[in-house]
Amino acid sequence: FLPEKWHGLTDVELRYRQRYLDLISNDEARRIAIMRSRLISGLRRFMDNLGFMEVETPMLVSIAAGGTARPFSTYHNALGRDFYLRIATELYLKRLIVGGMEKVYEIGRIFRNEGVDLTHNPEFTMMESYEAFADYNDVMTMVENMISYLAKELLGTMSVEFEGNTIDFSPPWPRIQLREAVRTRSGIDFIKCADIQSLKSAMEDAGHTVGQQMSWGGLLDKLVSDVVEPHLIQPTFLVDYPVEMSPLAKKKRGSDQLVERFEGFIAGMEICNAFTELNDPIDQRERLNQQEALHAQFQEEDMDRLDEDFIHAMEYGMPPTGGLGIGIDRMMMLFSGHKSIREVVLFPHMRNR
Repeated sequence: FLPEKWHGLTDVELRYRQRYLDLISNDEARRIAIMRSRLISGLRRFMDNLGFMEVETPMLVSIAAGGTARPFSTYHNALGRDFYLRIATELYLKRLIVGGMEKVYEIGRIFRNEGVDLTHNPEFTMMESYEAFADYNDVMTMVENMISYLAKELLGTMSVEFEGNTIDFSPPWPRIQLREAVRTRSGIDFIKCADIQSLKSAMEDAGHTVGQQMSWGGLLDKLVSDVVEPHLIQPTFLVDYPVEMSPLAKKKRGSDQLVERFEGFIAGMEICNAFTELNDPIDQRERLNQQEALHAQFQEEDMDRLDEDFIHAMEYGMPPTGGLGIGIDRMMMLFSGHKSIREVVLFPHMRNR
């Protein structure tokens, strides 16, 4: 029998497992599905109007690089070799920048073999874009304009109610130094805690848990997640991250310790991650070799991986580039007013009954 007309389908787990019944009986489920389609169409329109070209890159890759995540693995019978579902589109899109395609983007599925919670699904949708002769300042401006444009298109307004807060997407957004944000919220200056033990001790002395993280970058990432991110309710950019956390980003001009990277946060959620891309193949090889060494040392933590073909491509010459990765699902959560990613994905992954 179909769900009763006036009350709809109310069992949350059943709604996710049998989305077709949810769509039949719940106006809100249909509203979200329609809004998601309009969001993706609007995002394409925004990027196309800026002169970007939409492209497609492989989902099956020989090296799961371009991010720090645990991949899904598979085996290609005809080729007789292991492959992975991509954890990012970054390195292939940069190959296109090397090839002279100066403004490219891809909207597609990304796969990460990790936990499931309110903001994470193992299969999710991202847009990544790369623009030659741009830097992270240009990308920040593009993100502000993009989100405010989409809010106007989808909602007819620059603000939305989310979890008891009125979120205002209007640009410009505050740009806060990561170092200052961490120091303000925790009392810890990570520049002065340059090794694993000193950072771990500083965190423990300040009453912050270190969890299962063992590497320096892992410890700092947990500290930022615990003490900084929950306070970033209004749209905010955290800028200038440590080199150790950002192996694909160019060093900040005048600094050997920081890179030109930002992450955008709204309602305490990371919405996007972006760099002035590292385009020096010698520096890039050294950084990725360091990631491989960390991978061997801290096998329980996710690290980026060395992709020799990508380094080879860079050696032909990669222009200065501004790159961006932005999450479609979390944008949908904000625009639709839902705190669970499962509400905005039509067919979320579920455990066996």
